[in-house]
Amino acid sequence: MKNRIYIKDLKNNIGKEIVIAGWVDVRRDQGKMVFFDIRDMTGKAQCIALPSRIEAIEMAKEIRPEWVLKITGIVNKRPDKNIKDDVLNGDVELEAVNIEILNKAETSAIDLSTDGYEIGEEHRMKYRYLDLRRGRMQKNIRNRHKVVKFIRDYLDKENFIEIETPILSKSTAEGARDFIVPSRLDKGKFFALPQAPQQHKQLLMASGMEKYFQMAKCMRDEDLRGDRQPEFTQLDMEMSFVEKEEVMNLNENLLIEIVQKLYPEKEIQEIPFPKISHKEAMEKYGNDRPDLRKDKNNKNLLAFCWVIDFPFFEKANKDNNPQAEGEWTFTHNPFSAAQAKFHDDLLNKRNIPNILTNQYDITLNGFEIGGGSIRNHEPEALLAVYDIMGVKKEETEKNLFYMLEAFRSGTPPHGGIAWGFDRLMMILENEPNIREVIAFPKTGEGKDLMMGSPSEISDKQLKELGIKLI
Repeated sequence: MKNRIYIKDLKNNIGKEIVIAGWVDVRRDQGKMVFFDIRDMTGKAQCIALPSRIEAIEMAKEIRPEWVLKITGIVNKRPDKNIKDDVLNGDVELEAVNIEILNKAETSAIDLSTDGYEIGEEHRMKYRYLDLRRGRMQKNIRNRHKVVKFIRDYLDKENFIEIETPILSKSTAEGARDFIVPSRLDKGKFFALPQAPQQHKQLLMASGMEKYFQMAKCMRDEDLRGDRQPEFTQLDMEMSFVEKEEVMNLNENLLIEIVQKLYPEKEIQEIPFPKISHKEAMEKYGNDRPDLRKDKNNKNLLAFCWVIDFPFFEKANKDNNPQAEGEWTFTHNPFSAAQAKFHDDLLNKRNIPNILTNQYDITLNGFEIGGGSIRNHEPEALLAVYDIMGVKKEETEKNLFYMLEAFRSGTPPHGGIAWGFDRLMMILENEPNIREVIAFPKTGEGKDLMMGSPSEISDKQLKELGIKLI
């Protein structure tokens, strides 16, 4: 819009006639004068329509909350008695000279004047484009952008490159259920949406990229809870020629800088982050994501912790791996490497319950916010993992031929980590669940009420895909 300035810059234009545009926040008609607040993405300002500006005051009497306006006005200093300290534009107001209505709005379906916690989720999700207008949600999403930008800049300086990996992939046994996508051109066959970029990032290490990252979309068809969504975001990274301490140190330093630079009001309880074994965590805290905060009432206290020395395998059941085919399943990732002292045990399929893996999890205030490992880069080790889980060599060779061929082509030792980025943002923003830091999340039941999905598809579409519903 020609000559428009942002509301945050009003203070730099005192005495000048300027143009702003935005949404009506509140309106107060006092008869002779009309006051109303207008907001854009940078903040709010008070506008006043005076009786001497006949056209402006007549228009101001008509406007209602959430109408979209273009306002030409003069920036004036507020009288001393009306100055509001510590508020954006608390010392200035805009005298409206001309008001142009860009779009009218019907009465809002949800109240936007509060923080929104008191409103039922079904209403907030149905009208998410309205819900996102509230100040708290604007802050959350904009701060999420700042953290992502900080991560990108930090990793760029560390010689990482950002590489996108495919969304249409292959269904493989990785723990959770896949979301399946039917192929129209190859009827009877299916793509899967990625649970994580695990295999592609290892293939990038085979490709000689050495340092990779991306803000990756991941999809898992699993039961939901407050810190889990069917579609979520990971900070995914992988490095070649590293040991686990190098991966852990880089990620620890990145997390510390994020907090210190972007959330200076928060305190990290202990630096460097403490490290405890999985065995100690289970015995002392009863879980593998201990909350180590000394004061759990301090919302700005951050207690990071590394959990290490995980068992590689556990007894399989429908809860820990619905796709498991044998007696054993992996605790974290079938592509992890065993610790060096257990490498022979893995290859010989012995001492299975005692094999420890090079897995490391990062926890924060009782949440797992990241997990990674040094990976298998030898084909025989990967075959052994699947053999222990009840998958025969011939089947693994068929299903993971590309991974095994890559490992046989000269893949370097490598390792990495993936952060649950939504969980991290939830904690940094002091929110109760990850839906508060995602622009368009699903409900707790995995539905998109705004667009009405999942939804039925037409008979024509089913026929094109060669699918019959039963």
